[in-house]
Amino acid sequence: MSARALSWGLTAALAIGGWLALAQSRPETRPVPVKDGQAKGWPVKFEKPSDEELKKRLTPLQYQVTQAEGTEPPFRNEYNGNKAEGIYVDVVSGEPLFSSKDKYDSGSGWPSFTRPLEKDHVTERTDYKLIYPRTEVRSKHADSHLGHVFPDGPGPTGLRYCINSAAMRFIPAEKLEEEGYGQYLKLFGREPKAK
Repeated sequence: MSARALSWGLTAALAIGGWLALAQSRPETRPVPVKDGQAKGWPVKFEKPSDEELKKRLTPLQYQVTQAEGTEPPFRNEYNGNKAEGIYVDVVSGEPLFSSKDKYDSGSGWPSFTRPLEKDHVTERTDYKLIYPRTEVRSKHADSHLGHVFPDGPGPTGLRYCINSAAMRFIPAEKLEEEGYGQYLKLFGREPKAK
């Protein structure tokens, strides 16, 4: 191997290693849903921040996945092995997407769900980026790329929503109320705190 080829290979390896390290360091990204002032603070309006704001708020990996339809590495992502109770929201807008109640280990290396938490917050379209067509899954309000849905999942739906961790933020059940998602407490056998 020539010195030039060795130098190029080392440079590429260092660049990739640096990118992976940067992508794995996830700063706190807490997009705040716009609330309409209703009694329980239900976040009914979800907005997508400007591209400039997203570049400040999201990690490079989160931006690549949600805005450029990227895919994170399998098995080396934040939520694939997460077994905690709670919900997953769009990292861009905060709109509720999936519940831990519908999450399962598909063996694919990405978080997998049998159905969305709120069907109205998820859209689907045909993706022709590979040789065969796939069904891409996006968030409705922020239009974030989330992943894909396949017809090879378990019951009751037979679907596998294969979703990038980088497209979501997990909210544990015990923090749902304080983060404005108290209406989902009952999914986990919990009641709102008395005021």
